[in-house]
Amino acid sequence: MSTGWQEVADGVLVRRHRSLDLNCGLVLGDGACLVVDTRSHLGEAADLVAAVRAVTPHPWTVVNTHAHYDHCFGNAAFRPARIWGSRGCAAALRAEGEAQRSAVVATLAAGEAALLRATPIDPPDQLVDDVAVLDVGGREVVLRHLGRGHTDHDLVVEVETAGDATVLFAGDLVEEGAPPDFGDSWPADWPATLGRVHALARGPVVPGHGAVVDAAFVGAQREELLAVLTALREGRPGPYPAATMAVAAGRPLTTR
Repeated sequence: MSTGWQEVADGVLVRRHRSLDLNCGLVLGDGACLVVDTRSHLGEAADLVAAVRAVTPHPWTVVNTHAHYDHCFGNAAFRPARIWGSRGCAAALRAEGEAQRSAVVATLAAGEAALLRATPIDPPDQLVDDVAVLDVGGREVVLRHLGRGHTDHDLVVEVETAGDATVLFAGDLVEEGAPPDFGDSWPADWPATLGRVHALARGPVVPGHGAVVDAAFVGAQREELLAVLTALREGRPGPYPAATMAVAAGRPLTTR
């Protein structure tokens, strides 16, 4: 039976889920593994745990790319492992996790809503300010906070592979198949941060949602974000007209 994993480089796998078109990652090392993002609630997390265990029996470390529920509310299912995230990710979950849960529950069918209500919010306990280097069974994984973009605390996961190539798990700094989510973003900063992602891209780039992409896609999405930002600053109609004042003031959008 397929567990849904796609191997994008040697020992680096991606699982793309029907729910929200969300991507989670698995990095295999010698006697250890790393899980990138944990899904929306304990039910979905249990499915992810089973999929990981179908591939490897080894102990895991977890990384959260950011504090949105679909990427990290499954954390408790992976304890007592260490969970890495940016300092801002942990702070956002503590300050806004319950409000985020309430807003999402209101949009869900009864069964999914009950699962989300019953799921504990479990912030990361290993905190990154700028850069952290992990050893995953002899394999180097670098966690980088490159600046504000989709949130003020996005974390990029850079995984070494053969030769000079890498795999980047970009979280929702990059999205494929749908426009980027501007819900609590920093649109004035996002293009520059995406430019730093582009500079690191030397192989597959795993977006938070959608198909695996490459450096060319990241560069094109940066140009699209620059075009939106320019239109907003010039007061021209565009796809995100409600963002105009937030961009001008340098504040995040709050359209949720």
